[in-house]
Amino acid sequence: MRFVRFNEDRLGLLTDDDGVVDLTDRLDIDAEDPLVEYIDGDYDASEYADAEPDYDREEVELGSPVERPGKVIAAPLNYENHIEEALADRDITTEEWFSIEDKGYFLKAPSSVVGPDHGVELPFSDRRVDHEIELAFVMGDDVKDVDAEDAWDHIFGYTILLDISVRGDQDRSNRKSYDTFTVIGPAVVTADEIEDPQDLQMELELNGDRKQYENTGDMVYTCADIVEYASLGATIEAGDVITTGTPEGVSELSDGDTIDAEIEDVGRMVVDVTERDVRFEDVHVTKGGQE
Repeated sequence: MRFVRFNEDRLGLLTDDDGVVDLTDRLDIDAEDPLVEYIDGDYDASEYADAEPDYDREEVELGSPVERPGKVIAAPLNYENHIEEALADRDITTEEWFSIEDKGYFLKAPSSVVGPDHGVELPFSDRRVDHEIELAFVMGDDVKDVDAEDAWDHIFGYTILLDISVRGDQDRSNRKSYDTFTVIGPAVVTADEIEDPQDLQMELELNGDRKQYENTGDMVYTCADIVEYASLGATIEAGDVITTGTPEGVSELSDGDTIDAEIEDVGRMVVDVTERDVRFEDVHVTKGGQE
């Protein structure tokens, strides 16, 4: 099943012909974050999997499937070809190569999460901001100190995540946590629908030009490895979103761009990019009330 959150607080199933089956009243779900309510509650949507759609996809507004995850956990530099790309381009990173075991994961602000229909808003007109396509997943259970081999059983489903990133020397969680910098969607595909999460083709086009094209089998650390590592230090909770890194091909975004992101068996989303009329160099940070 492919779960969507639409029109702010309604839960639905996305059909193969881009229809939306409204589950909200059928399952009597009344929650601001209906997918998390579904995951936590005693619900079963399977009987509606073949129901006639209530809406066409274009008639609704798709938000992030999880409206406000408790945590967005991200793995840095998780594809060999992106590691080489990053080391060759000091705008991407000024550090030497490191792994998740060296420096761990980083967190993205839950307030940065939006759905595909919201779009990306570039915060500054004079800073480089790049796109990064990633396979992400939503946790279905609370786990702590879980082994990788058992972690698969605790994943609710998979989705596409765009990790939008300002380049520069700031901490990763800063540069990647601006509003609209975590685009998730269009749906969460339940784990039983994905035969092998480590063998999915990813593709991102920018204004019709292919920029990123990679298979998830080329990850340094698998989805389960990341869950294992993250759960050593924190309890991973149902509804948390974990994202797995991006392959090579990142490039700069500009006002008016269109991102077309697709992952095999997971889905496709088209996201528009706009820009605020603000220059970073004109923003003054005061200390003690004085510039």
